[in-house]
Amino acid sequence: MLERARTGDDAAFARLVAPYRDELVAHGYRMLGSRQDAEDALQEALIGAWRGLAGFAGRSSLRTWLYRILTHACLRLAERRRRLLSPAYGPPRRATADLGAPVPGPVWMEPWMDEPVSDEPGPDARYLRREGVELAFVAALQHLPAVQRAVLILREVLEFPAAEVARMLDTTPASVNSALQRARKAVDERVPGPSQRVELAALGDEGRRELVEAFVGAWERADVAAIAELLAEDVRFTMPPLPAWFDGREDVVRFFAERVFATPWRLVPISANGQPAFACYQRDPDDGRFRLGAVNLLAVRAGRIVEIAGFIDPAVGAASGLPAELPGESAAVR
Repeated sequence: MLERARTGDDAAFARLVAPYRDELVAHGYRMLGSRQDAEDALQEALIGAWRGLAGFAGRSSLRTWLYRILTHACLRLAERRRRLLSPAYGPPRRATADLGAPVPGPVWMEPWMDEPVSDEPGPDARYLRREGVELAFVAALQHLPAVQRAVLILREVLEFPAAEVARMLDTTPASVNSALQRARKAVDERVPGPSQRVELAALGDEGRRELVEAFVGAWERADVAAIAELLAEDVRFTMPPLPAWFDGREDVVRFFAERVFATPWRLVPISANGQPAFACYQRDPDDGRFRLGAVNLLAVRAGRIVEIAGFIDPAVGAASGLPAELPGESAAVR
């Protein structure tokens, strides 16, 4: 297949790289904080790989070679933009009347929509089971210098040896190890405490199911008191591309009471970034139909919700693969 691709057979090249495509997109997402940016970087990388295939000498695996090309494409894109979560953009608000005008452009982090993971061992299973796509972790990565970001992902998430990473980045193993130490420290400062995978494991399947059911029920009933019972004292609620976000249970509960529950909703549990998430459908007052209004992710700590990360950009909804409209209140989303 490699020899056929080298002779210009583009179908052979497509088959050659297909087994790696999903994990490469995940790598781009970690590097850039946006699936769309990751797809753009991968497209650039695959064009470069196609053009440079004749020079692939086989000194590393094809997978490693593709990671090298994609990482450099991500580094170039990272020089021009950085994706953020709301707390990194501006201070929280208390008043709910003015949420600010949407901030356009490639500014905001985007969610990673989870897909079922096979129980079979292999790269596709491993790269999705790791904590490497959790929202707080990927957000923390965006604050690192791009090369440190690449080193941390390649070494700790993907477990490439230091010597291999050095070859990928045209540097030395000593430089890789130094960058890794600095990156680890910076990320640990931004993401203290257990990962969401650890928190959810402690909650257990039944505890997670109970939390999801309680959250959905309280939201759909517009039950402010029930929502408040589920929230940690230091909970925060974000909603890019609107700049407004709310910090602390008192202000978050006020936002629910004064703005969120002003209209009926239906929530469909999904999963994103390895965390509980919801497709949130808002009733249109004109025709009564429930249309996708947000994708919300939950972060938990000791069984309580510590963050509701809402994404209300229609482009995020369109790219999520979720139905734009809920056919009926009993409809399910796969």
